[in-house]
Amino acid sequence: MATIKDVAREAGVSIATASRVINNTPHTSESANIAVKNAMAKLGYRPNANARALASKSSNAIGVIVNDVSSPFFGTMVKAIDTVASELEKQLLIGSGYHDAVKERSAINLLLNSRCESLVVHSKGMTDAELSKLADEIPGMVLINRKVPDIASRCIALDNRKGSYIATEYLIRNGHTDIGYICSNHNIEDANDRREGYLDALRDNGIDIRENYIEYGEPDENGGEQAVVNLLAKNIPITAIATYNDYMAAGCMTLLQENGMRIPEDISIIGFDDGHIARYIYPRLSTIRYPIQVMANEAVKLSLSLVDKAVTKETERKLFIPMLVKRSSVSKIS
Repeated sequence: MATIKDVAREAGVSIATASRVINNTPHTSESANIAVKNAMAKLGYRPNANARALASKSSNAIGVIVNDVSSPFFGTMVKAIDTVASELEKQLLIGSGYHDAVKERSAINLLLNSRCESLVVHSKGMTDAELSKLADEIPGMVLINRKVPDIASRCIALDNRKGSYIATEYLIRNGHTDIGYICSNHNIEDANDRREGYLDALRDNGIDIRENYIEYGEPDENGGEQAVVNLLAKNIPITAIATYNDYMAAGCMTLLQENGMRIPEDISIIGFDDGHIARYIYPRLSTIRYPIQVMANEAVKLSLSLVDKAVTKETERKLFIPMLVKRSSVSKIS
């Protein structure tokens, strides 16, 4: 006897999509409907009547996939989406993907099985091809902080490369040429783009690229602290450091200050994201503002519009431009 897994495999869709078609869930794409129904007919699949009746109940929920719900960055993102959900009297269901394809896929399937028609996904593990296929199957799916060319109109992203360029160029305009970089060791688009932005700024200003000026670590305070330890151990003449995010910058600053170095008198530091920590460490951190609240708001509204079929034509992806926030951790040198 055929199972739902057999139907999904025959139709070339996920089990979650097959389940939605079988249970007559609204807003499932036409192509998925046709493929699953053809597979059901071919395999002679007969869904359980009681299961169909149970699954047909609406949950009125918005689903969100983040990397790690405990991260303050993602907390801000979820709060922005929850504000919209509350205004519309909808519930928010959250899954964590941890930048891992298997976990992201599992979290998405769980939210879909919970009847989430609107889905805002922060994915760094799954491939562009898989996300494009899922978008075809899930009309209400929108990606945040990800650029996938085939579904550009459903992507809300930040120009990370430009942001890191702005940060590094700000240090250069303040007279710094010996600039270190502390980078995330996660192999994701954000980390690669921010590193390339740093390198672009050096090239464009005629400064030699020196790979030993770059260190990697976990994108948190401990990672920043360990990365700056490794950087200082090389005994190279660094007057400024650009960092992957504010948390790495905070760890870096703490270590430097504990070793008698003054910020910014002895060394300048710049972060990225403009999270809460940037305002409350001393000196207050110069950084790049990541407008995650605005982006999350745009993402959930686009998702809801797609579910309601209020979006009538394809539009270009929304690429947000980061802004420099000048505070007290960078000083000019002669």
